Amino acid sequence: MTAENKLFALVDCNNFYVSCERVFQPGLHNRPVVVLSNNDGCIIARSNEVKALGISMGEPYFKRKPFLQRHGVQVFSCNFGLYGDLSHRVMSVLQEEEPEVEIYSIDEAFIRLSGMDNQQAADRCRALRSRIFQCVGIPVSVGIGPTRTLAKLAASIAKKNPDCGGVFNFGLSPSPDDLLVETAVHDIWGIGRRYTETLNRHGIFTALDLKNSDSGRIRGLLGLSGQRTVTELQGNPCISITETGANRKSVVSSRTFRHPVTALNEIKEAVSSFVSVAARKIRDQGMTAANVHVFLSTGYVTDKQHPSFSASRMVSLQQETSVTPILIKAAFKAVREVYRPGYGYKKAGVMLTGLRLAGMRQQSLFFRSEEEQSVPIMEAVDRINDTWGRDTLRYGCTGLRREWSSQRLMKSPAYTTDWGEIPVAKA
Repeated sequence: MTAENKLFALVDCNNFYVSCERVFQPGLHNRPVVVLSNNDGCIIARSNEVKALGISMGEPYFKRKPFLQRHGVQVFSCNFGLYGDLSHRVMSVLQEEEPEVEIYSIDEAFIRLSGMDNQQAADRCRALRSRIFQCVGIPVSVGIGPTRTLAKLAASIAKKNPDCGGVFNFGLSPSPDDLLVETAVHDIWGIGRRYTETLNRHGIFTALDLKNSDSGRIRGLLGLSGQRTVTELQGNPCISITETGANRKSVVSSRTFRHPVTALNEIKEAVSSFVSVAARKIRDQGMTAANVHVFLSTGYVTDKQHPSFSASRMVSLQQETSVTPILIKAAFKAVREVYRPGYGYKKAGVMLTGLRLAGMRQQSLFFRSEEEQSVPIMEAVDRINDTWGRDTLRYGCTGLRREWSSQRLMKSPAYTTDWGEIPVAKA
């Protein structure tokens, strides 16, 4: 294996939200645990013990609450501040240990292993897995393969098969095709429900079926992305995470409120808070937005005295930007146009569209000065919030009490991001 022929490894945190809760509560290990969505609505994370009970992802909590109580399941409200911080720590360990790291999601990252044969790569990933657990306390599974698609499939095998010890390398398998024939096509990275239906109609049901398909035929059925998947299954890398991120078309931030909201000032607080989150996301990706969409909804209401109402507006910007106050100003314009008094709104959200890399945007003669003055401020705010925790600095229009915010009655402490909630060790 030469330096030019690199192996890919996917590091995937196991049951990530549940694992984060267990880091500071060791008594939860080997016990059934679930994590709920905003407003304690649906189940969004399950421990293996809960999966064994037959609980599915996304089930409404209120429907399953009696069952969970009977089986002694520990229930947590989502604590995204904690999860984000522990994710950052996992990725930091990876970046300290490996020179080439591609962060794919909050709980997944690809690394590239140079100058190693398959056995050396497996040994290296076992050491890396131990290092992450030692430093952060999060268990991970690692899949290794000649392409990112095969590495992701290998990580799934490592996670499901205890005999793998948390690491699986396709290159060490005596019969890789036997593994592909046991993998349904919908379990392949990038093959969603619509693609699966199309492939099934043409007699393609397994990963091996897809691997052995004519790539030109698959391009006709699924487009270029489908053709690339076939190429990757055949062991030839051609999918770039960087390119995938650059093609993102929109970023959304929304929330269901704790209770119906009627006051315009509370709606504006919520919307400006959502803009702040979305703006930070596109800055992290090195992108700018051309449009701000705002939507409000009462949800479905059966009470005739309180009718349903939903509406949205889009505001196009003079200059594509990622600067939070400029985006908030545009969002407030949309709020004023869409808001109707007398309704109890249950949900609001913001979507930024027309995304492109910051260096590729069209400049404006009249707007540039405001942008130039604001960018250094944004960089300083982001650095402070990275160092001291989310919302250490935030805009006053996002509110202080935030009565509209989601209900999270079973939220664990902010162990790592709030000085007042740092755990105390007693000797």
